Amino acid sequence: MKTWVVLFFIFTVVSCSLDKNQIHLIPNENFNTEIDGKKVGIYTLKNSNGLVSQITNFGGKIVSLWIPDKNNELGDIVLGYNTLEEYINSGEIYFGALIGRYGNRIGKAMFQLNDVTYRLEANDGENNLHGGVKGFNAVVWDAEQPNGQTLILTYLSPDMEEGYPGNLKVKVQYQLTNTNEFKIEYWATTDKPTPVNLTSHSFFNLKGEGTGTINDHLLQIKAEFYTPVDSGLIPLGNLAPVIGTPMDFMELKLIGGRVDEDFEQLKLGNGYDHNFVINKANNGLNIAAKVVEPVSGRIMEVFTNEPGIQFYGGNFLNGNEIGKSGNPYNFRDAFCLETQHYPDSPNKDNFPSTILEPGNEYYSICVYKFSVEN
Repeated sequence: MKTWVVLFFIFTVVSCSLDKNQIHLIPNENFNTEIDGKKVGIYTLKNSNGLVSQITNFGGKIVSLWIPDKNNELGDIVLGYNTLEEYINSGEIYFGALIGRYGNRIGKAMFQLNDVTYRLEANDGENNLHGGVKGFNAVVWDAEQPNGQTLILTYLSPDMEEGYPGNLKVKVQYQLTNTNEFKIEYWATTDKPTPVNLTSHSFFNLKGEGTGTINDHLLQIKAEFYTPVDSGLIPLGNLAPVIGTPMDFMELKLIGGRVDEDFEQLKLGNGYDHNFVINKANNGLNIAAKVVEPVSGRIMEVFTNEPGIQFYGGNFLNGNEIGKSGNPYNFRDAFCLETQHYPDSPNKDNFPSTILEPGNEYYSICVYKFSVEN
């Protein structure tokens, strides 16, 4: 039996001629170096319609993502930095990063598997977050660029790296297609049973990075339930209905409309930082979320075959990080929508399993589909 996870970003734009001079490419020399004897660089993907993304093999980070607004003006909608040094030394280490082995949190940084207790790095209080102290976001991936629209990254995570069992072989392919799809696909195999939950951690602002709050964006999440958390943001194990609470985004609503209400779950997360249980109509792609930014007219829809999606409202941004445009990234200046299995699944028997067995293949899909509202 195969466990499958793929990630697609799809851009739908009006047919137009885009001014390439609007795009500010980051120079290669800002990233070209060696870390632990492995070459680091930045790779530029361009399609025939003028859309551009830049990606570094340090942590597989999406450094930029340029899409048009309702006036056909290109804007970079993901947070990040202009240099490798800033990524290495920054306080926010997850901007645009590949996340693994386990995206999100594992409670008390431990789990049991086949009667063996595995102890992980505790890098978020007493819990394990996004794979540990040196997760996939902080390693140098082997990179191959077969053409101007495709980047392939591979990494062998050795047995017991950050406490996780098994030699895990991971392949990630980014592709910017001529139909305006930014497609990320994940494959993984292991030689020992191990939990795997890969995702991508782009911080979005559909007005453009460094342009201010995302509380004025409209959000819809196709989820009747979410997984409530404790003070460490570890799921309690139950599913709670969103109806009648500030967690209800079943219809388009302002992100900031109810974020400061007197609601326990919002207090625990300092805002939204929760896993939502996607209403799945089938085992293939299902729509999970939609975001509308009225000023730029940009629309982002999220489709996935994953059972959950983490909505994070930028609650830990504090203005200390200065982004690509030279502006600080302040409180709630970005949002994340990370398709995933549920947090702490290795410790919750009632949650969908994240255990990858030898002989099986992990493969996942998420689609970020962009369009314009006139």
